[in-house]
Amino acid sequence: MPNHLTRNIIAGSISLLLFACANTTESQAPAATDSTLASPAPAAVVRTEAVNPGATGEITLKQIMSDPDWLGREPTAPAWSLDGDIVYARKREGSEVNDYYLIEADKTGNGSKIELSAQHAYRYDEKTASNDGKYTAWRFAVSVFVKLADGAVVQLTRGRQSLRNLTFMTDNRLMATTGDSVVAFDLTTGQQAMLMSWKFEDAPVANKPPKDFIAAEQQTLIQYIQVQRKNRDDAFAHDAAMRAASPAVAPAPFYFPSGDRLVAATLSPDGKHAIVVTTKQGSYRDKTDIMPHYIQEDGRIAAIDVRQRVADAQPVEETVWLLDIQAHTQHKLSYMNLPGYNDDVLASVKAENAAARGETYTVNRLPRAIGLLDSWYWREPSIRWHQDGTAVALMLEAWDNKDRWIVTVDFASKQFNTEHRLHDDAWVNYRFNQFGWLHNSHTLFYQSEHTGYSHLYVQKPGEKPRALTSGEYIVDEVTLSSNDQYMYFQANKKHPGIYEIYRVNVATGEHEALTDLNGVTEYVLSPGEDALLLTHSKVTQPPELFIQRLGNGSEPVQLTHTVSEAFKALPWTAPQVVAIPSSHTSKPIYARVYLPEGYQQGDAKRAVVFNHGAGYLQNAHLGWSGYFREFMFHSMLVQKGYVVLDMDYRASAGYGRDWRTAIYRQMGTPEVEDLRDGVNWLVNNANVDRNRIGTYGGSYGGFLTFMSMFTAPDLFQAGAALRPVSDWAHYNTAYTSNILNTPDVDPIAYRKSSPIYFAEGLEKTLLINAPMVDNNVFFVDVVRLVQRMIELEKTDFETAIYPVEPHGFIQPSSWLDEYRRIFKLFEENL
Repeated sequence: MPNHLTRNIIAGSISLLLFACANTTESQAPAATDSTLASPAPAAVVRTEAVNPGATGEITLKQIMSDPDWLGREPTAPAWSLDGDIVYARKREGSEVNDYYLIEADKTGNGSKIELSAQHAYRYDEKTASNDGKYTAWRFAVSVFVKLADGAVVQLTRGRQSLRNLTFMTDNRLMATTGDSVVAFDLTTGQQAMLMSWKFEDAPVANKPPKDFIAAEQQTLIQYIQVQRKNRDDAFAHDAAMRAASPAVAPAPFYFPSGDRLVAATLSPDGKHAIVVTTKQGSYRDKTDIMPHYIQEDGRIAAIDVRQRVADAQPVEETVWLLDIQAHTQHKLSYMNLPGYNDDVLASVKAENAAARGETYTVNRLPRAIGLLDSWYWREPSIRWHQDGTAVALMLEAWDNKDRWIVTVDFASKQFNTEHRLHDDAWVNYRFNQFGWLHNSHTLFYQSEHTGYSHLYVQKPGEKPRALTSGEYIVDEVTLSSNDQYMYFQANKKHPGIYEIYRVNVATGEHEALTDLNGVTEYVLSPGEDALLLTHSKVTQPPELFIQRLGNGSEPVQLTHTVSEAFKALPWTAPQVVAIPSSHTSKPIYARVYLPEGYQQGDAKRAVVFNHGAGYLQNAHLGWSGYFREFMFHSMLVQKGYVVLDMDYRASAGYGRDWRTAIYRQMGTPEVEDLRDGVNWLVNNANVDRNRIGTYGGSYGGFLTFMSMFTAPDLFQAGAALRPVSDWAHYNTAYTSNILNTPDVDPIAYRKSSPIYFAEGLEKTLLINAPMVDNNVFFVDVVRLVQRMIELEKTDFETAIYPVEPHGFIQPSSWLDEYRRIFKLFEENL
């Protein structure tokens, strides 16, 4: 394959950096010091490296769709052990079980397998250290271990008492949540104490007030009744006094309304205050939300519970309570002082939908449903205490997805103080929400996308934020050093598809590039903060582990070598990453292009356009793709003389807020426009025959295949839609309501964005592949669309079903069957 394009990509220069979005927050923060922002834009074409330039042999579907163990079983879940060694997981060959390996300090290689009996000494599900560094505690499985100041390790618990949310208090006791309580362990005496507990029921009282006139008279007239009530009053008061005075009696629980349930409960490190968040009980699904699984051991059909549809979702309100532990009081915190708490943020959307019904919409200012930020991407707590226990911050979000607030709590006035409001007329990103406190000062740090790109800020409560990063790139995976000097992060500064590791000096804003590997690199900072454990990959090279010592100009050293010789021996195509001019934006559309040898010679070539899934996902990067089977399939197509294009259409990750939100209320429109630009680029630059181009993709890529085949029938001659969405009203709430609001509020968006409404546009050959045990995109999506096309008397479609497969196929036989059908579709129609 040639390592360069022989004709010009586009006349003139193409800027590879994306422009910032304006007006998504109330104020702009000052820029950080960052000399890299002035560097020249990279070239419009980025070449990638072949695995083995001299490799020969035929790439076959049989091999590339077989059990992927043959690729070499890459390292996953890399981490540092407590002693500074390296631990990682590796799938056991021929099994779904992971084994764990240890690479000792200053060693290289794949390391040695850790025996099951010793794994608790190297791995942890959560870990915490005391502020003075004396103790380290960690949980592995159902047990908690503590490393003492003298280095000895003590097993604190084993089974039964499940401890979660480990943290050290200011007095060095280890605090944890268990069941409906928070407990503390004194590591010097072994004493365990209950610090607080909660119940969802009416608080007990000694005597209930009379319920009516007769009861009141009875209590006034009958002395016996009066004596009984006094005895209960005395006993109740005595019990309360005992709880307050005696260390032998547990403190009284805090009581919350019956019918509510717990969302979160966290106690301050000084033990003086707590934040508890509650919401109304309710099922996340209806009894009709089931999925039949036809292939069972007993020969019967299993009805599997699944999530509800976005069409059935209702707003969820959460209540935040401030608890004073010593006074044993609780206070509900009001959202009323949050800016925009009752804005009618969907007024224009509601007015448009009302007008479509012949009605007039009147703006309302009712309070919005608000609660802790929680999304399918978010895995970190949304309540953060400063380590001294005297300050707390929460990250709140509106249920309508238009606002995110970072607030602190004023304990004296019992109210929220808003430190940062992130508003987006489309939707607030469910990524880029890391936040917390600096260790040694009452200063917040957080990510925000309010300039159009995810960047990092520090802010003293009540003051304006100070930007630590700025520019047209994405900042993610933030780690704060123990002394507050640095924040480490991953960013795509050099090119939207290249991710390196950087750090910024918190005081000065000065940036430092720590890696220069030119692919996709992730990191874990060592416990001593003197090294980075890197996971690095390139387009044609699966991930391996590297170590990068910090300081003294050290170069990264590769640790693992797991890629198989069988993989390296085959002639994989190294795609080029190109910047395709857009007809609808000022920014290019990044794409991988796979070119066969001599593509410019002879007749115009056949081509396939691949549509990645997830919508908000980046695939035209310079690292190993999660779509590794598709990468291998594309190499096979190249061997057959095809050109392949893999585009990061609008909605894809990595390119900023405007690229992400281009699909708001119109999924399938900007993306198809970008596909048309991609097709035009292939015809004008890669010697492709416009009438011999097909397309395929899975999940969101299947949806996009539908939309292109239905709404732009001239674009592709054939398409394969795999595990596709056909009607967004049947998809989940967490993803869909961000982009299309909800069907009851915005039916226009759902009708504009769902392929089932455009099925009459099908003119070319369509293959639909549908797994039947898919709890992500339900099988009913295909069932309903097929019925619609039958009623429309469409004939150019076929459906293949996979009875045992979930959303992501598992069985090699299913993968092989699916891609044989896709390849046959292209061979017969292109």
